[in-house]
Amino acid sequence: MDKNYQKSNAILQTDFPISKDALRLCRMLLTKKQTSTRQALSTALLDELTDLSGIDIVNVKISDAKQYHTKSGGRVRMRQYGYYKPDTKYIYINNRTAVRGQILAPKTFVDTLLHEWMHHYDAVKLGLDSIHTAGFYARLKDIKAKLGYFSPQ
Repeated sequence: MDKNYQKSNAILQTDFPISKDALRLCRMLLTKKQTSTRQALSTALLDELTDLSGIDIVNVKISDAKQYHTKSGGRVRMRQYGYYKPDTKYIYINNRTAVRGQILAPKTFVDTLLHEWMHHYDAVKLGLDSIHTAGFYARLKDIKAKLGYFSPQ
């Protein structure tokens, strides 16, 4: 195993408390569906999380476009909910499902937002090449617990 993988797996929690503002913003996001509202609330929540964790601000773009996806044999084989670009510190999330173009369910949206933000946290705070390790998912679960909600992983 490489050192990046081992370091990622060794860190199971985030190292900062959650503010009342972060809790409020997360609760609000869990009730909203409109792209422009999600854009404003996502920006505010991620600004708050970066301030609390002492790292650089990350830019976020919530798009009204359908998720990128690939099909094989008429079935969706892969879909991309969002992504993080560490070189530009940029998070991009599509607010619509891949095939039908329906608005993402609130929990799915917030899960995706926090997942992509965790890549930012890993890269900037922990100095990791952020990959999907057991430690990454433990840190993601930790921040969801601190924000007061859980969802299937």
